[in-house]
Amino acid sequence: MKLRRPASLGGGFNLFWAGQTVSTVGDRVTVFVVPTLMIFVLHASALQVGVVAMAQYLGIPLLGPIAGVLVDRWDKRRTMLNCDLIRLAAVAAIPLAYWQDLLSTPLLFGCVAVISGATIFFNVGYLVAVPAVVEEEHLVRAYARLEGSGSVSEVAGPSIAAALYGALGVAALLVDAASYLVSAACFRAMKPWGDRTVTEGTVWERLTAGFRLNWADPVLRRVVVAAVTLNCGGPVFVTVLPILAYRGLGLSAAVFGAAMSVAAAGALVGAVVAPRISQRLGTGRTMAWALLLHCLVGFGVLAAPALPGGAVIAVTMGCYGFFMSCINVCSAPIRQSRMSARNQGVMHAAFRTVTWGVIPLAAFVGGLAVTLLTGPLGILDAARAVMAGGTLLAAFSFLPAARIQPLLDAAERARPPAADTEPARSAS
Repeated sequence: MKLRRPASLGGGFNLFWAGQTVSTVGDRVTVFVVPTLMIFVLHASALQVGVVAMAQYLGIPLLGPIAGVLVDRWDKRRTMLNCDLIRLAAVAAIPLAYWQDLLSTPLLFGCVAVISGATIFFNVGYLVAVPAVVEEEHLVRAYARLEGSGSVSEVAGPSIAAALYGALGVAALLVDAASYLVSAACFRAMKPWGDRTVTEGTVWERLTAGFRLNWADPVLRRVVVAAVTLNCGGPVFVTVLPILAYRGLGLSAAVFGAAMSVAAAGALVGAVVAPRISQRLGTGRTMAWALLLHCLVGFGVLAAPALPGGAVIAVTMGCYGFFMSCINVCSAPIRQSRMSARNQGVMHAAFRTVTWGVIPLAAFVGGLAVTLLTGPLGILDAARAVMAGGTLLAAFSFLPAARIQPLLDAAERARPPAADTEPARSAS
C-alpha cells in the first residue's frame, strides 16, 4: 500500500519555520559569546558579568505587562520584522565597538537590554504567528516542527558557538546578526497576516486582569510562588557557572561549550519522557519532584575540581536540564487547565512577568556575591559557595508545589460526572 505524503503546511509556515530555526541557532551564539567575551577580553569582574546577565531579563518586568496590550493594537507581522532588525543592530554593535576600541561593560549592558526588550515584543507576536499561517488541523504538526528545530539548536548551539568563537573571536556575533536578517527577510517574504486586533476593556483592565486571576486560583497561586522561589536561586547558579568554568576551573571555551551541549541534550530527553512520567505520577506531583531534583543536582558542581571540571559540569548540567524540561512540560498544562480560553493570554503574560521579573535581581546578586567572597575565599571557592547557596534557595520551591497535586485531585473528584448519552428513564 502506497503511503500518502503528509499535507503541506504551506509556504507561509515554511518561511516562518526557516527564519526561526536560523535565528534560534544564532541566539545560542550570543548567549554563549557575551559572557565569554567579558571574561577573556574585558577581564570583567563577577559583578560585571552579573550586571550584564541581569540585562538579558530586564525587559520582562519593565515591558512584559504592556507588550501584550500594545502588540494587540499593532500589525504583528510588521512588529516581528522590526524586532528582528532592532536585534540585528544591537548584536552587530558589539563587534563594531570592539574593533573601534569602544567595547565596555556599559555598552554590552545596553546592547543586551535592547535585545531583551525587542525579544519581549517579538515573543508576543510569536504566540499568534503559527495559527495565523497554518490551518487548524495542522497545528500539532507545525508546533512539533518548531519544537524539534528548537531542541536541535539547543543541543548543537553551544558547541557551534564555541567553535565559531574559537575561529572568529568577537566576529562570531555577526553570525547571530545575520540570523536576524534571515528571519526578517522571511517575514518580509510572507503574505500579510496578523492585522491589528480590537481588544475588550481598557489597557489598565487588561494589564491587571492576569495578575488577579493568577493569585485568586489556589493552584495557580502555588505555581507562581514555586516559580518565583525557583527563579530567586536558579539564575544565581546559571550566572556564576561561566565564572566557575573559566576562572575557577580554567576550562577553555570549547570544553565549556561541549559541556553545555550535554545540558541541552538532557533537556531534550526530559521533554520526551516527562509526559510519560506525569501520566504515572500526576502532573502536579511530577512538577513538584522535578523542582526538588532540579535543584539538588546543582550541588554536583561541588565535585570539581576533585573530579575533572568539564565532566562534572557536563553531568551536572545534563541532569539540571532534564529536570528543568520536566518542570516546563508540566507547568503549562497545569496553568492552562485552570483558566478559560478567553483569559489564557493575560494569565500567561502576568505569570511570566512575575516569575521572570525576579531573574534580573537574582543574576545581579549572584555576581555581587562572588565579588564579595573572592577576597577571603578565592574565585573557585567563592563561585562554588554562591552556586550552592542559590541551589539551596531554589530547592524551597518544592514546598508550595507539593500541594498542587492534592488540589488537582480534589478538583477532579468535585467535577460533575459526564452526562449519559441517553436520558434517564423514569421508574415505572
